[in-house]
Amino acid sequence: MKVGLFITNQHHLDADMAVALEAQYEMVRHARDHGWDSMFSGQHYLNEGDNQQLQLVPLLARLMAEAGEMTTGLGILLINLHNPVYVAETVASLDVIAKGNFVFGVGLGYRDVEFDAFRVPKGQRVARLEECLELVIRLWSGETVSHDSEVCKLDHVTMNLRPLQKPRPPIWFAANNDAAVRRAARLGDNWFINPHSTMATLKRQMGLYREELERVGKPFPAELPAVKEIYCAKDRATALEMAGPYLAAKYRDYAKWGQDKAMPADETFDLEFGDLLKDRFVLGSPEECYEQLRPYWEEMGVSHLILRTHWAGMPLSTALASMQLISDGLIPALRKAVPVQPPMAGRH
Repeated sequence: MKVGLFITNQHHLDADMAVALEAQYEMVRHARDHGWDSMFSGQHYLNEGDNQQLQLVPLLARLMAEAGEMTTGLGILLINLHNPVYVAETVASLDVIAKGNFVFGVGLGYRDVEFDAFRVPKGQRVARLEECLELVIRLWSGETVSHDSEVCKLDHVTMNLRPLQKPRPPIWFAANNDAAVRRAARLGDNWFINPHSTMATLKRQMGLYREELERVGKPFPAELPAVKEIYCAKDRATALEMAGPYLAAKYRDYAKWGQDKAMPADETFDLEFGDLLKDRFVLGSPEECYEQLRPYWEEMGVSHLILRTHWAGMPLSTALASMQLISDGLIPALRKAVPVQPPMAGRH
């Protein structure tokens, strides 16, 4: 089992962003020095309410300087908001900076304010994602590319800058709803499993993912990643006390932004916190957290857990306390976990 850190790049409006960035360096250094495997962060534009964040690409490039040999990655790039030439050259640049130890995480997004800002019309969002991804892969191949659409015009161009990884960096495909999960099977190298859905939803969707893999003739991915919201403390009551207010605020924001509207119909964040955390968040002692995480590798085949243990407003010392317990008490146990691939669709 690989273990990664998901860096929260979101802070309240009264936060000193330079100080917040120093705190993110500290978290990455802790992960680096305690043998964590990877580091990711995410992207949004035009944050609403009491939130602000640095943009993902420059942030990640700076964090790479602290990450040592850890894998780094986009978790995720909202690919259909961007020109494919920009994406191809930017991700190739990041792969070079990371010495070929980089993950290209992509996703559709769900906020109208972002789609409107980049003039991505409703009804064209998925098509643009697929078009952009196809063009990025073609540009990386070194072939001469011609293309003419509303997204971009390319007239027999060749991109000279290429990623170090051959044929390209791995494409991790974020997906929330059922159609997106099937799309991840078709277009991605794996399904980058979200932290928002309950285990019941994810198990059902894993069946859809396996079914689509089988339909298109692709094997189960060699690496299956999942992001999880987690806080480690001496016991569950303490974890709830330390992390509960920040997690609850994060998911109130998600509800305002419509994150749960991009998920299956039976998923909602409009719940009391006690109901929201059931079957969704990992809270407790290292031993309790291990047991809550166990279904991910035993029933879904997850082989790379990416842990978010810091949310907007949480002091650095509180986040580092959880990271220390994860490093000392949880990761040694996770290293012994053996992922079990779920059966293929229709097989028992």
